Amino acid sequence: MDARLRLLNDWQHGFPLRADPFGVLAQATGLDRASVIAALRDARDDGRLSRIGGVFAHGSGGDAVLVAMAVPTARIEDVAAEVSAHPGVNHNYLREHRHNLWFVMTGSDSAAVEAGVAGLERRTGLPAMRLRMLRPYRIDLGFDLRGQTASAPMRRPVGVSAPAPLPVALWPLAKRVEAGLPLVEEPYAEWAQELGCEASWVTERIAQWLDEGRLKRFGVVVRHHELGFDANAMTVFDVPNDQVDAAGQLLAEQAGVTLAYRRARAQGWPYNLYAMVHGTSRAAAQAVIERVTEAAGLSRYPREVLFSSRRFKQTGARRFRGWASAPAVAPLPEVVHDLAR
Repeated sequence: MDARLRLLNDWQHGFPLRADPFGVLAQATGLDRASVIAALRDARDDGRLSRIGGVFAHGSGGDAVLVAMAVPTARIEDVAAEVSAHPGVNHNYLREHRHNLWFVMTGSDSAAVEAGVAGLERRTGLPAMRLRMLRPYRIDLGFDLRGQTASAPMRRPVGVSAPAPLPVALWPLAKRVEAGLPLVEEPYAEWAQELGCEASWVTERIAQWLDEGRLKRFGVVVRHHELGFDANAMTVFDVPNDQVDAAGQLLAEQAGVTLAYRRARAQGWPYNLYAMVHGTSRAAAQAVIERVTEAAGLSRYPREVLFSSRRFKQTGARRFRGWASAPAVAPLPEVVHDLAR
């Protein structure tokens, strides 16, 4: 694998918590430090790299909800633009279903998240279906960029609950972990200067959060479409409540599954178990869906497969940073794509 692609693949987990992290990457890849930082900046600028930062476990702080709308075809562009402009929305996709616009609203608490969703309902005149997370089985453990389906191996036991939410006093660091490292020679020192502490305190807290399960991972966060994984399918199942956890655990263990979680049902939406698959082609993703459905014992349950046909927005969450005073920002050009094949 090319050294510059290794920077995006090999440090999605275990990013160095050292004073000179990019020097560590330079040693491992044979590049010099300046070339490592330049390559990462290039990847950020062209959209392949979202950030180098943390993915917080469900329940670690802040709030989020998956939302779906049934948008008339003639209104897709306008409604999607309205949704994407909201700073609390970090993912916004068009999917092949009557409920065709799917987005995630994030915020510093449940009231902020509900206010964001309700505000979009008012502005668009469309009802929004709120699908709250009940239990994660596999959440953002990274992508393996070497195959046709982007699934990294499990690094933690599935079904492990996060500890209590982070104290508010630690949110200033959490905000920075959520936003991503500055691409400078000593990024932790820069954070420490902003926070008025020692760089060692910063790296020790991040290591502690990883050990506690508050952070699912700390490292490179990529944008899958820019790296060729542009077949994105969400499969939803209607599983009896007394069997859904066992099925969810099995789903999480299957190669090719990037996300697996249980969500609340909604009126007119009976599905409670979700599995995400990202592939380099629709056929590759569909093959994984069929295999994991059988392996998890889900073939006998009602299901639907919702492939993405367009991505309107993909950015980092604002669980700790909030958005109440943030200006509405249109999605960056590099993260808006027509995914139709």
